[in-house]
Formats: sequence, structure tokens, C-alpha cells
Amino acid sequence: MKEPEAVLEHEEEGRGLLAPMTVSIDDDLNENDPRRAAIREWLSSHPNPTPVQLAEAGLVAPHLPRPWGLGADATHQLLIDDELRRANVRLPINPIGIGWAGPTILYAGTEAQQQRWLPKLLSGEEFWCQLFSEPNAGSDLASLTTSAQLDGDEWIISGQKVWTSYAHLATWGILLARTSKEGAPQKGISYFVCPMNAPGITIRPIIDLTGDHAFNEVFLDEVRLPADHLIGEVNDGWRLAKVTLGNERVSLSGEGVLWGRGPTAADLVELVRTSSIPHDALERDELVKCWSHGEILRLLRLRLVAAAQAGREPGAEASVRKALADDHGQEVMTLANRLAGSAGMLEGRGPGGFDGADGAAWAFGFLYAQALTIGGGTSAVQRNIIGERVLGLPKEPAG
Repeated sequence: MKEPEAVLEHEEEGRGLLAPMTVSIDDDLNENDPRRAAIREWLSSHPNPTPVQLAEAGLVAPHLPRPWGLGADATHQLLIDDELRRANVRLPINPIGIGWAGPTILYAGTEAQQQRWLPKLLSGEEFWCQLFSEPNAGSDLASLTTSAQLDGDEWIISGQKVWTSYAHLATWGILLARTSKEGAPQKGISYFVCPMNAPGITIRPIIDLTGDHAFNEVFLDEVRLPADHLIGEVNDGWRLAKVTLGNERVSLSGEGVLWGRGPTAADLVELVRTSSIPHDALERDELVKCWSHGEILRLLRLRLVAAAQAGREPGAEASVRKALADDHGQEVMTLANRLAGSAGMLEGRGPGGFDGADGAAWAFGFLYAQALTIGGGTSAVQRNIIGERVLGLPKEPAG
């Protein structure tokens, strides 16, 4: 079995609102910031920090309150990101744990639960996955049927989950299960932490279009969870799921067009500019349009940063940006494939005629991009959110 670092070599760390953002800040204004000096002093004392040291110093998720983070505001987070990049320090890789499970446990978990799970979650020693989607409950998550029944001091979980990223590598999973059938569907859902090696769990791989194994089906056959693995109150899981998904939809909107990973439209333009392959006027127009869309998304990200620096919670801009970013990702990768000409039909060839690792990255990206408008909230779901919360349109009638 591969280690998470090998499988997730290029994954974002998932550090909340500013996690995927590599945003330049005004060095003239911030170079002498005492908070920057403090980070440099710490890095001087820890030139090769371990994941545990980074977590204990609050640098993995600095926006979290102490002792898990530094209670850092948006500017402080950007300063930390800048200094860590300068020092070539790589943060622990645990995107679902650090970005989504951790904030939810901190929000609704008991102190004992936080002490139990957060230290190794932040250090990446224990990798996490998300057990939300089901075969008949993807975009309509409230219709999930995985059940949880209390038996003494244990919960018995039975059901099936699907599209579970890296379940085969995870130590823990955040799990939604139905604890009541009374009232509205959202009212009967509870939020659990599930050990992925528990008796009764079967994990089957799903091989995607790229040939990669990241997704899985997870079957839960009378899995017993201790009562203290419930996060928050019984039947309050839907509210906590929204906390988790709110972090997810921001985190999936990083700079690179593949959910925060490279490349970008600017990378494509540069690749074409430096290649020896001629392109006609129509292809050049398509490149300009694609680059312009990338710039619009960059400015939307800066708006999110400005909102965070002003102390405002991310609003509908996060859904707007995700909806646009996913379409843009497919635009970039489809254009790259088309510009590669006949070479685009070959594995490992890129739009500049490159082969080897460079070409393989573009070929992989073209296939991977097909998932962008599905994962983390489909394009249809995002547009419903925008229609209802931004445009004030009535909710879509129930089918």
C-alpha cells in the first residue's frame, strides 16, 4: 500500500479559507511585520521542521484558535504561507482531515474529542477521509440511507458510501448516518468519526478515467462505533455537514485549474508562446479568452482574501468562484488537448509537443478535468446556491 504522501504528491494541504491561495502580498508593507520576524525566528531554530513540530507550533492551520493554531487573521496567514514557501517547508498532507474534519471537530466536538483526534490530524500522522456520498445520495445528500442505531453504549452502522477519496489509506473517516426517519430528511442525520479498520468495513477501489485509484466504495456491515464517536448532538449532523462542506467548496477553488493543483491558463499561454508549433488566429483568440477567464478567477480569489482580511465570512462568492473555476478547468485542459493536435491522443504528450513528465501531466489533466464539475458539489448545485442566495430566486420545486 502506498503512503498518503506518495499518492497525494501534489495535493493541497486544505487549510481552510486561505488554504489553496498563493496570493502575493505587499512586501514593502509587510516585510518588517513583527509576526513575520517571529516566523523567521522559529524557522531559524527549526530549519527542517517535522510535521509534529509544525503542528505543535500552530503553523499547519494557523487560523484555528490556540493551541491548535495561532488564531491568525488573514494577513497573518498570508505571512506564514509566504515564509514557509521561502524556507521550502512542506506542510503535512491531510486535506480532508486538516481542511474539513478538523474545523468541524473543533466547532462541535468535546474537549476530549479534540484532544483525541486533532494532534495527529494536524501532523498528518493519521490520514482522514469523508464518508458522505452514497449511490443514491450524491448531490441530494439529505436522502442518504446509511443507518445508525444505538445499542447500549455503541452505535451500529450499516450502509454503503461511494466516491470516498483515499479511504484505502485513511485511519479515520467523518461519517454521516441516519439516526431518525421522523420529520424532514435533514433532521434525522448524525455526524460520526469512524475508524477505517473497524470490523465490518469493506473497501473496494474505483479506478477512474486516468487509471488512478483515488476513489473507493465503502461498505459498512453492522460496524460498531463507541458512543463517544458521535460529534455534536444526535440528529444535528446536517448542520455540521454544512460546516464541513462550506470548507470543502472554498478549498477546492485553488489557483491551479485542477482543484488547486496546476497548471493554470497562464501556464498554457506560456507553454504555447515558447513552443515552435504555429497556431492560427482562431486558436490564439481561444487562448486569449481562456487567459482572461483565469484572470477573472484570480480577481475573485483576491476578493475572498480581502473579505477575510476585513473579518467577513465568505459569502456566495465561494460558490460563484467554484462554479466558474470548475468550468474554467475543463476549458484550459480541453484547449490544451486540442492545441496538442494529434499528439493529444497519445498518453504523455502535451500542447507544446513535450513528452515525458511534462507531457504526461497535461494528458493526465485533460482526463482528470472531467470530474471537476461533479466533485465537491456539482455545477447544478452551485448554480442553485447562487440563484437562491445571490439572485433571490425561489427554490427549485421538489421532484
